[in-house]
Amino acid sequence: MRRAEDAEFGNIGGAVKPKMTIFERAIIGLMGLCTASLVVVAMSTPHQTVPQSPKANFTQFKSDMETAAGTISALRSFKQNGLAGIKHLTVGTLSQAFSTLDYDLEDVRDEGASVPRVFVVAIPQDMPRIRVPAERKRIFFKTVLPLVLKANDDILKDRQRILRIRATKTKTGNIAAGDRLWLAAMAERYDVGRYNLNELVRRIDIIPPSLALAQAAEESGWGTSRFALEGNAIFGQWTFSNKSSLKPRKRDGDKDHRVRAFTSLMDAVESYVLNLNTHRAYRQFRKERLALRARGQRLTGTELARTLTSYSERGSKYVRTIQSIINSNQLQSLDKARLGGKTVSIESKPII
Repeated sequence: MRRAEDAEFGNIGGAVKPKMTIFERAIIGLMGLCTASLVVVAMSTPHQTVPQSPKANFTQFKSDMETAAGTISALRSFKQNGLAGIKHLTVGTLSQAFSTLDYDLEDVRDEGASVPRVFVVAIPQDMPRIRVPAERKRIFFKTVLPLVLKANDDILKDRQRILRIRATKTKTGNIAAGDRLWLAAMAERYDVGRYNLNELVRRIDIIPPSLALAQAAEESGWGTSRFALEGNAIFGQWTFSNKSSLKPRKRDGDKDHRVRAFTSLMDAVESYVLNLNTHRAYRQFRKERLALRARGQRLTGTELARTLTSYSERGSKYVRTIQSIINSNQLQSLDKARLGGKTVSIESKPII
């Protein structure tokens, strides 16, 4: 940009180029900062198509709707930390980001520390290069856990509303107009009759983080599978559509299924949760979950995993594998994990 300006407006006909004033320099500097900010926003916003080879990136949400102040803080942070780690996120960059955010699974397990609201868009492409299993597991769990907690938080809000509507309906026999519209949307989403409130209560509920983490680990090879790296498919969900899907390389000749691909890991998690909450193959899962609720017991991954024999062709062997992953990695202790809402100071610890 500087060379172009010099060629057009520089020492023309021997004239001396006047020096810029401090005010002019300030204006140009401000324009440059605005341009850089727009570049950061464009680079940090995922493209809304199914990625064939996505470059991992992530962003931190302090709330469901990001505020203007939060956006400015994030841009300042990106300016301080550079752009390299945003466009092509590596395992090393992600680990450093987690460290900056004081995100430690042991603290979450043992001290009840909150999980930061950092949502990774895609698995780092160099995940398969991690040779130490313990390190790969740690990165994978720390990546997926906030996504599962976010999905559960959203579901709990809907669950509280459906419980309130049902209680009001039982007491007064009426449902408010606004609630009727909301019920119509929920009924369509969960494939239930609009006023079948009991079934909606059965379906609108959370998935224990321990179960989701174990299944994601098993189905994605701890984030190293082709489906995970090329399509954010960490739960191995099948589809028979050629759209937004990946063909298994070793698929039997008499089969035509594919694996669903997603634009982000968050989309994959939400689809997985909706699958367990709606598909007829998981009716026993929902029935057992409701029974645990009725008895006032905590929802646990090992207990509910017993009902998922239909999730894999391996049946009961698959269930035992999921339970083994939960137990050997102490994932039950993460069922009580919660997202934190603290704001990280730009001056001491930049928001990543």
